Amino acid sequence: MTTLQIKGDWNIIKGNLKQKWATLTEDDLQYKEGQQEELLGRIQKRTGATKEAIVEAFKTELTAVGL
Repeated sequence: MTTLQIKGDWNIIKGNLKQKWATLTEDDLQYKEGQQEELLGRIQKRTGATKEAIVEAFKTELTAVGL
């Protein structure tokens, strides 16, 4: 898988997460390698969802795009 494919998949995942939680912004979904906990914290703060619900949503989206 190339970097371009991964970036494309991330854009799809971000779009789907924004549909699930309409309050999320692009800034909330900025990801930097090694900062997964920060990403989860931003999403949790913005949506009020539990960490487990957010992780489950990510797993669902990753499976949907074949990762």
